[in-house]
Amino acid sequence: VQLQASGGGLVQPGGSLRLTCATSGVIPDHYATGWFRQAPGKEREGVSCITNDDGMIFYADSVKGRFTITRDNAKKTVYLQMDSLKPEDTGVYLCAAQRIVAGGFRTGAGIPGWYDYWGQGTLVTVSS
Repeated sequence: VQLQASGGGLVQPGGSLRLTCATSGVIPDHYATGWFRQAPGKEREGVSCITNDDGMIFYADSVKGRFTITRDNAKKTVYLQMDSLKPEDTGVYLCAAQRIVAGGFRTGAGIPGWYDYWGQGTLVTVSS
């Protein structure tokens, strides 16, 4: 599985951005796609994740009500709409994918170590 993230940039506090994660290669039948972010000097953290078929979604508490994850299965693409952005949302945003077995999404969705496939990051800077 190959993943390509795009859509980052510089935005003022309160602004919006939409990130795109395009997936290609050999894709499992049942899998999750997740967005993670990493700020300088901080650990990588899960932001939001979605399954490809049954619509299960995870959001970190820090982004609930502000970020929305969606997917277009025909395009094999996942989007992260980020609204009401705050300076603390600044970081490199990466997308990742993982084949799901035995209900693993419930326990692994927001955990970076659960994911096997990673794309490169796209930088989001929220600053005035």
